[in-house]
Amino acid sequence: MLPVASRVLRSASPKPPGRELLAARNFVNEASFDIKKCSLHRLEEGPPVQAVLTRDEGLKYYKNMQTVRRMELKADQLYKQKIIRGFCHLYDGQEACCVGIEAAINPSDHVITAYRAHGFTYGRGLSVRAILAELTGRKGGCGKGKGGSMHMYAKNFYGGNGIVGAQVPVGAGVALACKYTGKEEVCFTLYGDGAANQGQIFETYNMAALWKLPCIFVCENNRYGMGTSVERAAANTNYYKRGDYIPGIRVDGMDVLCVREAAKFAAAYSRSGKGPILLELQTYRYHGHSMSDPGVTYRSRQEVQEVRSKSDPIMLHKDRMVHSNLASVEELKEIDIEVRKEIEDAAQFATSDPEPPLDELGHHIYCSHPPFDIRGVNQCIKHKSVS
Repeated sequence: MLPVASRVLRSASPKPPGRELLAARNFVNEASFDIKKCSLHRLEEGPPVQAVLTRDEGLKYYKNMQTVRRMELKADQLYKQKIIRGFCHLYDGQEACCVGIEAAINPSDHVITAYRAHGFTYGRGLSVRAILAELTGRKGGCGKGKGGSMHMYAKNFYGGNGIVGAQVPVGAGVALACKYTGKEEVCFTLYGDGAANQGQIFETYNMAALWKLPCIFVCENNRYGMGTSVERAAANTNYYKRGDYIPGIRVDGMDVLCVREAAKFAAAYSRSGKGPILLELQTYRYHGHSMSDPGVTYRSRQEVQEVRSKSDPIMLHKDRMVHSNLASVEELKEIDIEVRKEIEDAAQFATSDPEPPLDELGHHIYCSHPPFDIRGVNQCIKHKSVS
């Protein structure tokens, strides 16, 4: 009888907790954290040194950063398999920047960035499917397979720009449109430390300051412009001070809460009519400049590993969530599993979706324009341009 009773008791015992039971555990709803103080330029007060994080926010930030990380690792794999071709600049290591900024602004606000754009494309609402399919040049991509890695767009997101620093004047133009139409909207205009020495950026600073444009200039300083360290490329590496009369803030770009609070502060500053402000996000990229760059000829593997082990944005956020009882390790592992499944499903779509047909070569060149014929590579071949 005892073995039978034992089997009955085992069958009646509760199963290991699933996601539903984990969510019902006695977690705290919010917690307050001390965050790194920002360095300031031409400002008496800056972002707060404490940040409140709710459980829902924390889980959302974790999932978004993990999704961007896994998406970029999948893009790395697809590129090495020669399924993704051409230029491809990955964002892993910098996830706190795109997730923190997106957490601080409204969907009606505007974002423009450079060619390391995948994280912001996801943050602005596009699916992993649409991003990976664009990378593989498929019809279901966000640019219908015609833009690739550097040219992705979404509502109130203007790329993705392949010319170094060229997006910065465009971002100021978007901010001018916000001011001209009287909308309380701002434009986050991003560029890297490698682009920070471009003359067009300083011309844009000047116009934005003169016209008090609601433009937040953001330098994502990942310490290397292509293969050149910031110390070798710039006489002044205090990028947050380089706007001269434009106030600036230097931020820990590896901490999603630091980025969020600084972006909130900057958005409120510009939205109130005070004009432009400059953020320098000190961050780090794990991959090379692009997929053609191994990333270890101008820096050591030990340096990359040290950043991964001490300052990884996902690891820091995970530790903060677990140690403050906002989430459990098991719950975050469940999110990891969900994210991996989403990425694998997206990769399957991105490798099986058809490529755009040749007769669509001339489509979407102009907006709201009557169809007309354009010449192909052979002057005897005509393609139809359709808006």
